[in-house]
Amino acid sequence: MDNKDAEKLFFIPFNTGGHWLLLAINPIREIVYYLDSLGNDWTTYLDMKVLIDTVLQAFRAQRDIQTSRRGANSITWIKVACPQQRNQIDCGYFMLRFMRDTLALGRLKIPTDYFDEFKCAFYTKDQVDEIKEEWCQFMIKLNVCS
Repeated sequence: MDNKDAEKLFFIPFNTGGHWLLLAINPIREIVYYLDSLGNDWTTYLDMKVLIDTVLQAFRAQRDIQTSRRGANSITWIKVACPQQRNQIDCGYFMLRFMRDTLALGRLKIPTDYFDEFKCAFYTKDQVDEIKEEWCQFMIKLNVCS
């Protein structure tokens, strides 16, 4: 990756062992956007944080980026205030919706208070059903369910 890639986001759907959340990572700027539909802080999942920090540090080393000892821990984690789920089963659909919303807007940064276009405390049943339908149509087109 070159410096021209400094504004790319890479999406990492992450399963904590029973819960899906979304990480959107800008590896050049070392920014991790953390979107959790349960509202937990990333410190709730220390193994995840250690893994992602380690990957970004390895990426930095691979690019021969020199940092001071103080800068070695310069990875910025940003918790995004995103819509929250009202049950214990829709986290995967919320994670997909967060990813879709970001891609649909073509944004390279995610505001800490989510996107104005999609800002709400909770997704409605129709909004969750919409992403479920899109996911089903996508899987059908891939011919995964034959």
